[in-house]
Amino acid sequence: MTLHSRYPAIADLKARARRRIPHFVWEYLDSATGVEATQKRNRDQLDQVLLNPSILHGEFTPDLSTTLLGQTHPLPIGIAPVGMSGLIWPGAEQMLARTAAREDIPFTLSTVASQLPEDVGPHAGKHAWFQLYPPRDPGIRDDILKRAKDGGFHTIILTVDVPVASRRERQTRGGLTQPPKMTPRLLMQAAQCPPWLNGIRKTGMPRLRLMESYSDVKGTLPSNEHVGYLLRTSPDWDYFKSLRDVWDGPLIVKGVGNPDDAARLTDEGADAIWVSNHAGRQFDGGPATIETLPLVRAATHLPIIFDSGIEGGLDVLRALALGADFVMLGRAFHYGLAALGEPGAAHVLDILRQDMISNMGQLGTKTLKEVANRLRSTQ
Repeated sequence: MTLHSRYPAIADLKARARRRIPHFVWEYLDSATGVEATQKRNRDQLDQVLLNPSILHGEFTPDLSTTLLGQTHPLPIGIAPVGMSGLIWPGAEQMLARTAAREDIPFTLSTVASQLPEDVGPHAGKHAWFQLYPPRDPGIRDDILKRAKDGGFHTIILTVDVPVASRRERQTRGGLTQPPKMTPRLLMQAAQCPPWLNGIRKTGMPRLRLMESYSDVKGTLPSNEHVGYLLRTSPDWDYFKSLRDVWDGPLIVKGVGNPDDAARLTDEGADAIWVSNHAGRQFDGGPATIETLPLVRAATHLPIIFDSGIEGGLDVLRALALGADFVMLGRAFHYGLAALGEPGAAHVLDILRQDMISNMGQLGTKTLKEVANRLRSTQ
């Protein structure tokens, strides 16, 4: 049996992943904040975006390639940053970096990854991006930027939608701390997942290695109040300008949903805008990202990256139809890793690729730019 016959959709990988990782890890990966209404809204509103099929276009193979920030990619898809990836699956950061390098797509390493940029960058190929949670201390910020650049990361993602720590109640109930402390309760859960536990024995318990290298904080903290939160600040426009001054490569701002902010970022020197609501993990009372996307698109000429709620190739096409230039996924790739190890990440990409080809055939669209012409309704 092929992977496609056993796991034809990301939902199948998600179901297997849930069985193969401890419950407290699952709660960290899959949860949002509040009553998780925004997470649900992301999904529900994507389903409201309708595209009109078109007939009599003959046989063709759609061209899925696109260009972003001067780089051409075979797919309009990249790997979004996820904090503590190595908790979700041991060795995750390097696995995802290698997958991205093989597939010639962007890989984004988080500031709060379990591995250091200098250890992951060599695996990531030529499309290595680094996501920056803004340190309060400019000296720490500049040192992190240097380490990222020396590690091969040429694009910086400033995340701006985490001005304060969210409560993430479901994650907190799961019992995870930072660094992870294996209580009897968590050990019992881990013992039920031998592949995950064997991997952790080889790699060691994951830690926020980059942030810990700048801190002398001892002991454990709640997972939503870890050392990364203690060192970071809530950035303002002056912070953005200072970062723009010291970073000479592409600078993308992630967590944008307000068109006024997008317009100002355009004027202030951002290279691209990332429309995201952090997959519902930060604020439970906002609109779905697919609802804000057209408004942001109207406010800027910059490239737009999109995330939150994507579950298949059709969702990628929906985002492109409403103005996105590129789509990033985080959870989906980790479902793949937890389900199948490193081959699972590549399988996620193949699911998305095949789903896009199938749906573009129904739409009669030979290129990604044509998909917007099939947009029917967002109501």
